[in-house]
Amino acid sequence: MTITAPRPEFTVRYFVESSLPAEKIAQVIAGEQSSGTFLALPGETAQLKERSRARVTNIHSLPPALEPSLHSAHVERRGSPGVYHRAEIEIAFPIENVGANLPVLLATLAGNLFELGEVTGLRVLDLDMPPDYARQFPGPAFSIDGTRRLAGVHGRPMIGTIIKPSIGLTAEQTAAMVDDLCGAGIDFIKDDELIANPPYEPFANRVAAVMPVLHKHADRLGRMPMYAFNISGSIDDMLRHHDTVLNAGGTCVMVSVNWAGFAGVEHLRRHSQLPIHGHRNGWGGMTRHPALGFSFEAYQKLWRLAGVDHLHVNGLRSKFWEPDESVLRSARACLSPFAGVPALMPVFSSGQWAGQAPDLFWQLQSTDLMHLAGGGIIGHPDGIHAGVASMHEGWEAAVAGESLDAYAETHPALSRALSHFGRM
Repeated sequence: MTITAPRPEFTVRYFVESSLPAEKIAQVIAGEQSSGTFLALPGETAQLKERSRARVTNIHSLPPALEPSLHSAHVERRGSPGVYHRAEIEIAFPIENVGANLPVLLATLAGNLFELGEVTGLRVLDLDMPPDYARQFPGPAFSIDGTRRLAGVHGRPMIGTIIKPSIGLTAEQTAAMVDDLCGAGIDFIKDDELIANPPYEPFANRVAAVMPVLHKHADRLGRMPMYAFNISGSIDDMLRHHDTVLNAGGTCVMVSVNWAGFAGVEHLRRHSQLPIHGHRNGWGGMTRHPALGFSFEAYQKLWRLAGVDHLHVNGLRSKFWEPDESVLRSARACLSPFAGVPALMPVFSSGQWAGQAPDLFWQLQSTDLMHLAGGGIIGHPDGIHAGVASMHEGWEAAVAGESLDAYAETHPALSRALSHFGRM
């Protein structure tokens, strides 16, 4: 179909595997996600198509497969095609079909595509849009610069940790741990995703116990250590708990973004006066199969539009399934330009310690990140102070271009970390 007049569009790139040839399934997807369906409809006139139908803008064929990546009863009913066609396709969607509506944007670029019978693999690889369309969404209010300003940390990574045990501590026990961490010079602390407002210790108790400790150390340090309180819950709960943190003088809130949802996070962003720390727990279910779900490149752009300021990207040599190159690619995506939308601060966590600093700096050539170490700080053999110091020293060596071993000769906290964690 030829478009006779320019129209504002956003584009989406997919990997697709199908029993149909790539050219055919691309047209099926374009129709299914705009003005068409699996049958010709009398209402889909030429004029309506020109205004509302998505169009295929590129097809890059890939080597086919002899077996389907995903089961399809639809294909089985029609008999095996013998070969499953694979391609990367790009489709342009009219902006006027969607507007500034994140749930409908998601329904348009993904929606029923994962359900199509002819599709035996489909993955959203990337999306792009004009800056004037992107500006209609809230976007990050603080991003990297605003986060650094609130935390008083400039020119280096933000060194942080996670409260552990994840669940079960009283508010007073949490505050005591925060006191030790702030006394050691920590920049950032976050709740675990498992604790929000449990019946055994309500959210307000945790804020009331922790905030005086943070204020005490802010007076000593001249900067407020940033604590991301987990406010995940219903929209009303999130707004109320955000206000509790704000009124107590806190500087960050955390949300399990996948479960709060795009509309929930966007609503919070329009209300929030604090940075939103995005925890991606559940992400593996959306990406772990290479022929299904979303790439992180597309995923992080959607959360940027919703207004998240920080987003977890996993960690190098972590306890999770993800290879290091995927982790680094995710971090680069957070920092990369996208339609004029401010960048996200990538958050590295899981099995982290000072030893990953050189690899992170060499690969990213940036210190615009959070490096969160649990055991790498709290489990340091010489205690929490040495754990925090070792993280700083690892980054000092990395940025200076010195080897960790050489730097450790005059920095005992790093030396002990290397001997204790060196096999991780």
